[in-house]
Amino acid sequence: MMIGAHAQQLTRDNASPVGDNQNSQTAGPAGPVLLQDSQLVEKLQRFDRERIPERVVHARGTGAFGDFVSTADISDLSIAQVFTPGTKTPVFVRFSSVMGYRGSPEQARDPRGFAVKFYTQQGNWDVVGINWPIFFIRDAIKFPDFVHANKPSAVTGVQDANLAFDFFAHTPEATSMLTHLYSDEGMPDSYRKMDGYGVHAFKLVNANGDVHYVKFHWKSQQGIEGIRPKDIPASIGNDWNLMTNDLYGALKAGNDPKWDLYIQVLNPQDLDKFDYDALDDTKVWTDVPERKIGTLTLDRIPDNYFESTEESAFAPSRMVPGIEPSEDRMLQGRLFAYADTQTYRLGVNYNQLPINRPLAPVQNNNQDGAMNSSGRHGEVNYEPSTLHELSQDPKYKYVSTPLAGSTQQRAIHKTLDFRQAGEYYRSLSATGKLDLVTALSADLNHVTNDANKYTMLSYFYKADADYGTRLAHLTHADLSRVQTAAASLSE
Repeated sequence: MMIGAHAQQLTRDNASPVGDNQNSQTAGPAGPVLLQDSQLVEKLQRFDRERIPERVVHARGTGAFGDFVSTADISDLSIAQVFTPGTKTPVFVRFSSVMGYRGSPEQARDPRGFAVKFYTQQGNWDVVGINWPIFFIRDAIKFPDFVHANKPSAVTGVQDANLAFDFFAHTPEATSMLTHLYSDEGMPDSYRKMDGYGVHAFKLVNANGDVHYVKFHWKSQQGIEGIRPKDIPASIGNDWNLMTNDLYGALKAGNDPKWDLYIQVLNPQDLDKFDYDALDDTKVWTDVPERKIGTLTLDRIPDNYFESTEESAFAPSRMVPGIEPSEDRMLQGRLFAYADTQTYRLGVNYNQLPINRPLAPVQNNNQDGAMNSSGRHGEVNYEPSTLHELSQDPKYKYVSTPLAGSTQQRAIHKTLDFRQAGEYYRSLSATGKLDLVTALSADLNHVTNDANKYTMLSYFYKADADYGTRLAHLTHADLSRVQTAAASLSE
């Protein structure tokens, strides 16, 4: 076989050259294959182990590299260096759907993940969000149940509206998110043409230790576009990789997408001024102005899908000085769960993988574990020590948060489950309202449990009478029964 002058030598994993990659070693021309054929054995071993555990949620993902440039001085709010005006910070962004498996169609009635990893001068900062400012549930203890109900049936392996709405019928706080989800924007036609949100409130801390609560909003410079219900079948039939192909097509053409980062800011003393809980992630902060602080630009497709998009590991617990978590109950659970699931998927040393490795130097006393390549040296693997001293600056201590009361297991006091759903419904155009009730009623018509169906209709009626009435009509329900059920609900 002739070898081209510029062809690279095929090797085994140990860099040993391969002489024949087409024929196994055998014991004579008709004999069995030999176990000593290290190329054959190694190829089969590696092939058998190509798959790592799939993400339970956000399995279908698309990634791209870019940078974030800070444009506003918010040193009055935070010491985080990433916000220093003019600072350019490399980023990796992973977009995704939530419930689908890796090969599932991208045109799904599903929230879209919008996760951003900042490789800052002070370490990595992950903003792990979605394309809506709110979520379905307000307490992380309900998250496994939410996912189980919306994933394929444990018996049939097929998603079932009966299971999903059985859960939602017992979760009135999801009414607002469901209303957003079934709107046209609940089916984005492009990752480029959707916004992103951090969803939760976070804390920013300045040099004086002053605390402000903030929410993050990525606002698309490309605008926002969704797929109307009548166009969904054709869209899936034409290209069920639509969103990836759209993003990568734009990047290949040099049409780099951009998002401006906005923040909403609240003083701690203002958290209680609303008639809803400001740290409830099923609520938006109404009448709180937004402030632009920078711009994100994506400009490069990863060279290796697995080593970037699949092995990228995001966790909201990955923060830098000047940014801290709020007391949001859903966020508090995610702080543990996301990092824990990455440790399960990728191993305890996943932060040493190139896609997750900070640009800032890492100096800790962690050691060993599978696939450790940290290069740690010396005998001192503990602290404190006079043999190898590691400095600790008090200015990086977590901020103190006043607490009151006793330990408890109770729901939040100000739930207000339905009002913002109605406000969002009324903000839609006539076409938007039509598309919302068309899409939502289509799924509600698959619900065979009468009690759950009427419970759901009562939630939507409580949010807005026109909204509930139209859904009752499209699902052939008894409107008077819906109205009676809605009247018994608190705001």
